[in-house]
Amino acid sequence: MGEKVVLVVGGGGREHALCLSLSQSEHVESIHCAPGNAGTATLSTNHPVSATDIEGILSLAQHIDADLVVAGPEAPLCKGLADQLTILGIPCFGPVASLAHLEGSKLHAKQVMKSANIPTADFHVLDNESNIDAALDDFSDQPWVVKRDVLAGGKGVVVTEDRSEARDFILSSIEKDGQVLLEQFLPGEEASMLVVMDGSGFVCLPASQDHKRAYDGDKGPNTGGMGAYCPAPVVTERIRQKAIDTIVQPMHSYLCSLDTPYRGVLYVGLMIPESGNPSVVEFNVRFGDPECQITLPLIKSDVFELLYSASTDTLAERSIEFHDLNAVTIVLAAEGYPQSPVKGRPIFGVPKNVQSVDGCSVWVNHAGTSLDSNGNLISTGGRVLSCSALGPSLTDACKQAYAILENIELQGSHYRKDIAFRAL
Repeated sequence: MGEKVVLVVGGGGREHALCLSLSQSEHVESIHCAPGNAGTATLSTNHPVSATDIEGILSLAQHIDADLVVAGPEAPLCKGLADQLTILGIPCFGPVASLAHLEGSKLHAKQVMKSANIPTADFHVLDNESNIDAALDDFSDQPWVVKRDVLAGGKGVVVTEDRSEARDFILSSIEKDGQVLLEQFLPGEEASMLVVMDGSGFVCLPASQDHKRAYDGDKGPNTGGMGAYCPAPVVTERIRQKAIDTIVQPMHSYLCSLDTPYRGVLYVGLMIPESGNPSVVEFNVRFGDPECQITLPLIKSDVFELLYSASTDTLAERSIEFHDLNAVTIVLAAEGYPQSPVKGRPIFGVPKNVQSVDGCSVWVNHAGTSLDSNGNLISTGGRVLSCSALGPSLTDACKQAYAILENIELQGSHYRKDIAFRAL
């Protein structure tokens, strides 16, 4: 049994995945989660402290004598959680606020990419003084991509071929935020690469693909993610090496040139065109959700060692190994998601432990769940659960993840029936 105490900040599916992986470490004695959910409660001690209550998190970290704090969502990082933990001498997996700004501001991220000569889409910054129609004309041969320049919970982007829709979103975003980005549309296939890095080096985790649209066939409104699979076949070894050479390495070099190195995970959203030359759609400063749920299980090495090393600038001393397996997760969403999810409904049929079925490991990651006053499982969010499986092939993993999902009951819930269709 280990002796390390870990505090995981957040309460979604990503945080349940982090707690699950950390619970398997020989170094970890106890895990605490703030605020956590019904799933993390089976692996950690939950604390009723909001992820954005920085003072509350700092006080909790000191109270439990935490050896490591792992920041799940981006908001506490943008509010300076890592900065404050550093002052207290507590290692934090997550960048300081100035570097978390890579996600907090789309414009800042674009400016950094330009400085580091990293391939990305051309763009306009629009405000009340801008000629919006002229800007729309510049990118009129493709769908328009409009991005709010704020943290928007994964819902601040509109991609549309409808000029009036693009214009309306530009105007409403300027009214709310003061400015907005209009980007050139990048054709191709999207993929995600999670890169754990610190001042000494970086480790690229297997690339994944997620499904943003709510309904089968990539139809319907954008969501936070309806499912994901890993590794993604679209990221061939050649494309992976190009991404490292033209994106990851230059970005790491840039970040290492700053006063404080980047410590944590950099989510690199890739667009892969027919040419095979990837470019960056976006940077996030945390594990993606649901990508985290299917990337962490592929790490064969001790996950605590990985996260702690990246928090203490000793990552280069580690050799990280991965399983030669396939992982998939399928999100069960509440009725009304993503617009107005219905909450508070009972959930039945959720297995409590990791199961072994026909050569696959199968489990359920909790996201928007809690226990009512009688100890019954209820829904508390839009994305409620994600059913996950790890197997020798993507087909096997999908089969088992769907099998466990079909035995769960939540009134009015919905899920996509075509997760991983691009690869299959």
